Amino acid sequence: MRKILITGGAGFIGSHFVDALAAAFPDCRIVVFDKMTYAADIRYLAPLIETGQTQLVVGDICDYELCRKLVHGCDLVVHAAAESHVDRSFYSSMLFTQTNALGTHTIMEACRNAKAPRIIHISTDEVYGEVLSGECDESGEMNPTNPYSASKAAAEMIVNGYRHSFKLPVIVVRANNVYGIRQFPEKLIPRCIMSLIDGEKIPLHGDGNNVRHYLAAPDFAAALVLLVNKGVINEIYNIGSKEEHRNRDIAQMICEQFNTTFEDSVKFVKDRPFNDRRYSISWDKIADLGWKPKHNLPKNIPMIVDWYRKNAETIRNRQEIHT
Repeated sequence: MRKILITGGAGFIGSHFVDALAAAFPDCRIVVFDKMTYAADIRYLAPLIETGQTQLVVGDICDYELCRKLVHGCDLVVHAAAESHVDRSFYSSMLFTQTNALGTHTIMEACRNAKAPRIIHISTDEVYGEVLSGECDESGEMNPTNPYSASKAAAEMIVNGYRHSFKLPVIVVRANNVYGIRQFPEKLIPRCIMSLIDGEKIPLHGDGNNVRHYLAAPDFAAALVLLVNKGVINEIYNIGSKEEHRNRDIAQMICEQFNTTFEDSVKFVKDRPFNDRRYSISWDKIADLGWKPKHNLPKNIPMIVDWYRKNAETIRNRQEIHT
C-alpha cells in the first residue's frame, strides 16, 4: 500500500479512519481530501501532517478535475465525505443531494477513469429506514425516510451502477450511529454534553423515546482496516453494535456525569418532520471476518465528557462561526 485517498478525512469519523489507517500502514502516504466545512478541523490531522505521512488537500468533492488528480496512483480510495446531520437535511436538502449523490458520482467517475484498484464507500444504516423489530441484514431493501438517508441511498444506487456497468471494485459499508470525541455538537451526545457545559438544558426531540444503536468511532475505524485487508469486492457490510439506547437514556447518562437530574436538565422540543423510531442491523458478515466492537458507550461517556470539557472553548468558537 503506497497511497490512500480519504475523502472527508478531516471530519469526525474520517479523522478516526485516518488515525487507524496511518497506524495500520505506517509506510503509506495518506491524502485527505476535505472541503473543511463546519464539521472538519485540521487539528484532528495535525500530528500526522507534522510527521509528513498525511497531506491535506482542501477542495469540493464535486470538483471532477481535482478528484481525478487526487485518485491517480491510489491503491485505496475511502469515500467518507458527506453531509450527515438529519436535522439540517430538512432545510438544506438540495445541499445533501449535491454533496452526497453528485459528490459520490464525481469520485466514482474519477476512480473509473484512474482504474482505482480498491474503493470503500461509507454509507449508513439509515438507508434501510425504520426497523421497528428485528434486524436488517445486507440484503434488506433500502427504504429511506428523510432527505439525508435518501441522499445516501441515491449515492449507493450510483455506486451500484458503477459496480455493474464498469466493474468498479467497490465495498459498501453501512454503520450504526457513530459516537466519540471530535463530533460536532449538532449530534445527540456532544449536543447534550455542550448544553450542560454551557449551563443550558438538553433539547430532546419529541418524547425522547426514539432508539438508536451506538458504535464507537475507533471500532468503526478498526472495521474499516479489516475490510481493507479482508473485505470482498462488490460486497456490502453492515457494521454495528448490540448497544441500543433511547435518546432519553443517553441524556440521562450524561446528566449523571454533571451531577444533575434528567428532570432538571432536559427540555423536550418539537420533533423532526419525521423521526425514525428505531434502526437495527445484523452485522454477522463482518463478524465472520473476525471483527467485533470492543468499546462500551456507558463506560466511554466519562472520557468523552472530559474531552469536550477540555475542548469546550474551541468547539464553542466553531459553533459561533458556523451558526
